[in-house]
Amino acid sequence: MCVRLVHERIRVKISFYIVCFLQVIFVRGLQAEVNANTLAILINESDPESIEIGQYYQKARSIPYENIIYLSFRKSEKAITQAEFMQIEEQLKGKVSDKIQAYALAWRKPWRVACMSITSAFSLGFNPQYCASGCKLTRSSRYFSSQSQQPFNDFAIRPSMLLSAGSVDGVKKLIDRSVLADYTRPMGTAYLVSTRDKNRNVRARYFPAYESSLNKLLNVEQVSADAIQHKKDVMFYFTGRAKVKHLRTNTFLPGSVADHLTSAGGHLFNGKQMSVLEWIDSGASGSYGTVTEPCNFLQKFPVPGIVMQRYLSGETLLESYWKGVQMPGQGLFVGDPLVSPYKGCTVSVSQTGVFQYVRKTPENLIEQKFRNCH
Repeated sequence: MCVRLVHERIRVKISFYIVCFLQVIFVRGLQAEVNANTLAILINESDPESIEIGQYYQKARSIPYENIIYLSFRKSEKAITQAEFMQIEEQLKGKVSDKIQAYALAWRKPWRVACMSITSAFSLGFNPQYCASGCKLTRSSRYFSSQSQQPFNDFAIRPSMLLSAGSVDGVKKLIDRSVLADYTRPMGTAYLVSTRDKNRNVRARYFPAYESSLNKLLNVEQVSADAIQHKKDVMFYFTGRAKVKHLRTNTFLPGSVADHLTSAGGHLFNGKQMSVLEWIDSGASGSYGTVTEPCNFLQKFPVPGIVMQRYLSGETLLESYWKGVQMPGQGLFVGDPLVSPYKGCTVSVSQTGVFQYVRKTPENLIEQKFRNCH
């Protein structure tokens, strides 16, 4: 990873920033517009694996048949060219209805379009401004930390996630456990792991703030180690290492989210660093990694505080992850876009930035609940 620390401190937005006269501000669970009716599945009809994955996901998530879009392009081991992607965009014209707000990409390969990730290319459109040669910042996403429930209507983008794993069977297992995770509201732990790798550990400076803000929604544990082992309740796992050991010794709860800040986590197969698919194959429902050298700019990686707060407030994985990355052009989003374990939860945030679950009593009063939104 190129060594260039970000000198400008990124402003970590882990609350809704609402100004109110009340001591406590109440944030209701969002009725997310990214759902089975507004998600399209893109299938590569030239790839039997893609057809199998797409049809399996359609049945598991009850996606309307009219939301399935068949494309035809070369099955590459890793990347397609900009010219090939432009041909795919031509195929999409006239096939995507205005109601569609997001995509599920139903293939394991390819995962890159020239200098962009394939999820960012489909979501944002191919644009060299989302790429970087050397240690440079790239174009930002307007969807970052937004309140949007309809990203296409609001920003003319359709966020996407890649349905990938180490095998087709692994993708099916990912889908199955993610479907089962919806509404379960697991009381797991967020592990914020600070490693000895100074170049990749740059998110750790904010870990204390995340714990202070979110530890009344679930257990947040800061760990100083290169990896955790034998944990039975992993809901979130954020770290910074080229390779993370002992993943299979841990139990990842259904719907869990995990990623490692490094240069090539988005190189899904045969890379020199650990692929994000290791997280998926270990039991996580979502992960993120870059496909070209990002350097260690915080803006190019998920802000754990935003991702967790959005997810715990009931948003889908796709919404939570995409809203957590300011500059996603080089980043690959992998997992089930619709998984939402905390759907329907209601969260309040105090003026000091502390989040809590709440519910209304029959007398219309507010009763706070810690680490459990049931």
